[in-house]
Amino acid sequence: MYNKKLHQLLEQAYKKFNTPDFIANDPISIPHSFSKKQDIEITAFWISMIAWGNRKSIINSGNYLVELMDGAPHQFITQHKEVDLKRFENFKHRTFNYTDTLYFIEFLKQHYQKNKSLETAFSRHFKKDAPTVEQALIGFHNDFFSLDFAPQRTRKHVATPLRNSTCKRLNMFLRWMVRESKSGVDFGLWKKISPSQLLCPLDVHVDKKARALGLLLREKTDWQAVLELTDNLRTFDKADPVKYDLALFGMGESHS
Repeated sequence: MYNKKLHQLLEQAYKKFNTPDFIANDPISIPHSFSKKQDIEITAFWISMIAWGNRKSIINSGNYLVELMDGAPHQFITQHKEVDLKRFENFKHRTFNYTDTLYFIEFLKQHYQKNKSLETAFSRHFKKDAPTVEQALIGFHNDFFSLDFAPQRTRKHVATPLRNSTCKRLNMFLRWMVRESKSGVDFGLWKKISPSQLLCPLDVHVDKKARALGLLLREKTDWQAVLELTDNLRTFDKADPVKYDLALFGMGESHS
């Protein structure tokens, strides 16, 4: 569906919104406050999983979460004692509560006891030449809820393509970790997943703008819609289609 004018519009919007100025008012500002890889991963994952509601409330919740982890997420996750967990009783973001928090902490603790990076929780589930990260998302979800005491209620916070979810928050997290951004918005810390395999996070702003531009025709906003939108974005940049998430989100939000 290549369209030269649309390509130019997307490139202009990408350059406009893919700047350090974007960081301060976005939840990505929280992982950006760290330099240690594991601290970035932990905060980026957790912040993206609670990323619903307005951005200010997400940032406030994220900052409180970091404060509860003594400003050192990886150290807290791997070295905390049982008594330290009680302080999280008051942490809540929308429907994300104490039960969910305790499970997130335990999963991350067990993962980092065996792995140096959260990347392996995704990369081990798909082939290097896979067209997209779909199998990585499915595998991660299965791994995440593989602990015997995984609460049923927590499943709503970590999506999977098998439920036909858009997996917006997971796709956003992977964008942050995988894409290298000269402007410094995305981190580009993970190398086992290619930017070409990423899928576009489909939030309300991106969905609305993509439909207005004819990039998304499917009526339902579901997993198939994510695949359709990303396929269309590949016609403009096969190696890095999800860079246009920043363009569509920026255009969509500024006109909302």
